[in-house]
Amino acid sequence: MTSPLVPLRQLVLKVHSRCDLACDHCYVYEHADQSWTSRPKVISDEVVSWTALRLAEHAKAHALPSVQVILHGGEPLLAGPGRLRRICEELRTNLDGVSRLDLRIHTNGIQLSSRFLDLFAEFDVRVGVSLDGDRAANDLHRRYSDGRSSHDRVLAALSLLRQESYRHLYAGLLCTIDVRNDPVAAYDALAAEDPPRIDFLLPHATWDDPPLRPDGAGTPYADWLMAVYDRWDAQGRPMPVRLFDSVISTLGGGPSLTETMGLAPADVVVVETDGTFEQADSLKTAFDGAPVTGEDVFRHSLDEVALHPGITARQQGLAGLSETCRSCPVVRSCGGGLYAHRYRGDGTDFDNPSVYCTDLQALIRSIDARTGAGAGRPVEGFDALADGTDDGGAVRELARARQAVTRELLALIDQEPGDDAELWASAWRTALEIGRRDSAPVAALLSHPYTRVWAVRCLDGAAPTGHLAALLAAATLPAGAVDRITVPVRDGYAYLPGLGRLRTETTAPTVVLTPDRIDGPGWEPLRWLRADGLEVALDDIDPYRDCFDRPVQGRLTDAEIEQWRHVLPQAWALIRKALPRTAEAMAAGVRVVTPLVGSADPQPTAAGAGFAALGAAPTTDPVHLASELVRGFRLGALDALLDLCELYDETDTRVGELLADVYARVATDLLRPDPEAARRTRARLDELAAAPSLTALGRRFVDAVRRGGV
Repeated sequence: MTSPLVPLRQLVLKVHSRCDLACDHCYVYEHADQSWTSRPKVISDEVVSWTALRLAEHAKAHALPSVQVILHGGEPLLAGPGRLRRICEELRTNLDGVSRLDLRIHTNGIQLSSRFLDLFAEFDVRVGVSLDGDRAANDLHRRYSDGRSSHDRVLAALSLLRQESYRHLYAGLLCTIDVRNDPVAAYDALAAEDPPRIDFLLPHATWDDPPLRPDGAGTPYADWLMAVYDRWDAQGRPMPVRLFDSVISTLGGGPSLTETMGLAPADVVVVETDGTFEQADSLKTAFDGAPVTGEDVFRHSLDEVALHPGITARQQGLAGLSETCRSCPVVRSCGGGLYAHRYRGDGTDFDNPSVYCTDLQALIRSIDARTGAGAGRPVEGFDALADGTDDGGAVRELARARQAVTRELLALIDQEPGDDAELWASAWRTALEIGRRDSAPVAALLSHPYTRVWAVRCLDGAAPTGHLAALLAAATLPAGAVDRITVPVRDGYAYLPGLGRLRTETTAPTVVLTPDRIDGPGWEPLRWLRADGLEVALDDIDPYRDCFDRPVQGRLTDAEIEQWRHVLPQAWALIRKALPRTAEAMAAGVRVVTPLVGSADPQPTAAGAGFAALGAAPTTDPVHLASELVRGFRLGALDALLDLCELYDETDTRVGELLADVYARVATDLLRPDPEAARRTRARLDELAAAPSLTALGRRFVDAVRRGGV
């Protein structure tokens, strides 16, 4: 599956393709891709103009509040002040009134002077400087072509940049790690330059060209970085260190702060001096031509570039990682490492863990052990979800996360599609093709509440994988994304989840559907229930709706439908009055109600298909229906939350049941005020709060539940 188009918010503009140093670890000149040799030395005015135009139209089309442009090389200062001025003017002019422009330049500092800095002050260009540490560390790699040291010139540049008139332009230092250097001495030398930020970079390497590991050391890069971390932490963390801050952020459920780690989609593109669009520069380390897109600023928009397979490959989150990475407990912090570092030329290409896998694991676990940051990984709106004040924001976050999980399940099915392999393969290819053009049908397929139920059963060998074609048909035929599609037949019906079913009167295992078959002869649609602010399908058709604690009802009669249409608005009015925020969250998340048989007391952990599909028995009592719906919604929301957050030791099933029951009861007690019921709920809350198997995040959740309830 492909994701929706991810706007490109960061553009690396190569303004000069040569360098005045000869660093032997440089990915531009010293690795597999040697395309720099055939490119113009200096970017032309025409390329700059087209680049600025492409960026402005992209920012306007996607209403981007800001975009970042990094002037890069080679060594960008070799372009000279005059050309850099024209570049800044062109970018500012085109982005004015469209998007805030964050201009930066990455330089080795050798040419930096007051003339350049006055120009950068005029256009507010932030300056990042490469420095690998003290003289010994820096001179290990960063020398002139004749072997002379560059260290003194860089320090002179930094001294100038620290002056009061230029200090606001100082973006920070970039340090490429070499484990042969003393980590504390390297860090101390960087800290002495009073940088506003330090970026530590792993040297570029692949499985074919692995990094240096002295004496076969197991995790030398993690060890080196943790020595730096301990020094930095002991000093009170005097400046941000992007790598460390990113690990701490992701351990706590926050965003990644660097492209090298985390699961956030990559949103960077490179424009070379000849105007060609390329993927991330780091790919030059993989193989010759690895960053190539075949697109350029003269003929292609940034939207076209954003849909390039090489760009989208770095935007698939967990689903885009190797099987080893997907099953790793630190993957949400690591993110599989930098994409280029996963390359192996044995045919697996980038479908591998990072060549620094063991180091990244050790680094993350060590920081976690020192900070306790991983004790809680709450999603956005976590506390509001717990105390009942979520207005739908957290539910939408959970829905996006559940879509991602469903996507991962489908990717696993694709590895072993079983007996329906041919039908699966056809539907899978079509879904991929459609997703590249339009993400909406794919999102509809992934978000249907019973897709996940079916996918889990497929992985257990308990459901046919060919049902993907039915899901795809439901998502694409009404939208006109396809004009015909082959779907499976089950008991004489072709099912279109979320829409209805078609009586086929055929004994064939499949049937070809076209848009005109929907609403035609033999078509049985789902019926809909509407109340003030709520619209849901009454699903008595979907073949995978049987996932609740009680059996599902079959096709309802017209009289039974009318009873639902009479009682549900009354139940909904009660929910809106007693639990207004819960009602908002339900309106944001619930899409389906499935009729169940009987009215037995539901099991405490019966989450069914999550919060998007609720099961309830028919009733004439609106209070009873309101309680069932709220209970089902809360259990479903908790089930989705547990996909992302560890609230308790899952081996303690008693606490799992107690947590689910209490979370549901706190809400339903507010629908039916009863002092005795409230007393029992408080007692169960006390029991839950005392459970030793609750994690720190679980205690936070339970405390919030108590605040919002009885």
